[in-house]
Amino acid sequence: MALLKHSKVHLAPDASRTVIRPFDPQYPSSFADQGSRTERIVEAVMAMSPDALAADRERVVAPLRHRHRDLKNILLRRYEEIAKIVPAAAKADDETKLVLGAYFSEEYSFEAAALFNPSMVPHPRQEDVPDGAVRILLSLRGIGEGHVSSVTFRTGHWSRKDGFVIDKAARNAVSPRIDDADIPGDNITRIICEDSRDPSESVLFPVTESQRQGIEDLRLCCFVNDDGTVDHLGTYTAFDGRATRSEMLRGFSWREFEMQPLKGAAAENSKGMALFPRKIDGRYAMLGRQDNESIWLMFSDDLYTWEGGDKLISPKFSWELCQMGNCGSPIELDEGWLVITHGVGLVRNYSMGAALLDKQDPSKILARTAEPILSPSSKERDGYVPNVVYSCGAMVHDRTLLLPYGIADNFAAFATCEVDELLKVMK
Repeated sequence: MALLKHSKVHLAPDASRTVIRPFDPQYPSSFADQGSRTERIVEAVMAMSPDALAADRERVVAPLRHRHRDLKNILLRRYEEIAKIVPAAAKADDETKLVLGAYFSEEYSFEAAALFNPSMVPHPRQEDVPDGAVRILLSLRGIGEGHVSSVTFRTGHWSRKDGFVIDKAARNAVSPRIDDADIPGDNITRIICEDSRDPSESVLFPVTESQRQGIEDLRLCCFVNDDGTVDHLGTYTAFDGRATRSEMLRGFSWREFEMQPLKGAAAENSKGMALFPRKIDGRYAMLGRQDNESIWLMFSDDLYTWEGGDKLISPKFSWELCQMGNCGSPIELDEGWLVITHGVGLVRNYSMGAALLDKQDPSKILARTAEPILSPSSKERDGYVPNVVYSCGAMVHDRTLLLPYGIADNFAAFATCEVDELLKVMK
């Protein structure tokens, strides 16, 4: 369908953007009787001469200063984590503390391989935008070494006059502080990016066992509470290398986040859950894909617990015959809930379509697109995973659908569509 107007703006992976994260060398389980590698390294560093320590620092640590703001505090924070594990490290002087912190840290290029599957919401601050424009906040999935996925952010604005304008990413990326406060019954991981001066400086990389191999496909949602306040929430897929599960991100700002696993059968071994942006009849509502084939609809009294559900939209047309799912949270229109969908067809081609659900009763499908609104093009089908277009969340402004999408699991692009024209082609 010739519904979409495509932007010339593309976001490509940038290997120069790095973050410092913990490095934790361990022996394989079959060599566990050899003791702790962490203790061995600490002992070796503590035995170094002052000249050797200074040489280590100047050879490796000093060159990092131009890429990482406040490098000294980052390394000292890592040293303090090691000192809790190896008491002997507590005797280190200031010079040795920095070197120890560096031995147990690594520089990680979090978007070296790919930058894709974007999600878009209105930016919480709308002051000083051009006339007729809306400021936007983007999340993107970056892939680095080991095919590990992290979440990064961008800002920008859109207007009918200028189209999409995406702000340049900050040079620095902030190494987050993990709040490991021991609170009984608390299953929340708190991520603090206190030194972040811009959303693009904040990076969420895996920090829990459930996320060990990736935080994938964040679906941002501006959730409106009963009292009118707005929470910035997002469902994402946590991957530990074997199993997937759905978890929830709550963002208080781009400097502070909470991550919490979702409970219930619908969240286990599940991916692609997307939250409705408000309660419906007093209950939370969620889209999912429990059977890996169809889009399901669930309701819950608890934001973090999801059970059961009912099949809502199943494959019907050839371009979605293998399976389908959502492309982000439903968008509320006067006419109903607009759901951007993805479908998998021949040769595992991923295309995108749309469906309209009843506003009062979203279990009722009012209309859907018989043909894709976006499919892989001959010019942009090549990449890490060929023949894929995919989005994790669009938004509507001025009756225009603003659609960010990933291409071939490689880079991100943008398109727009008039909502009224989209509704006309739905059946």
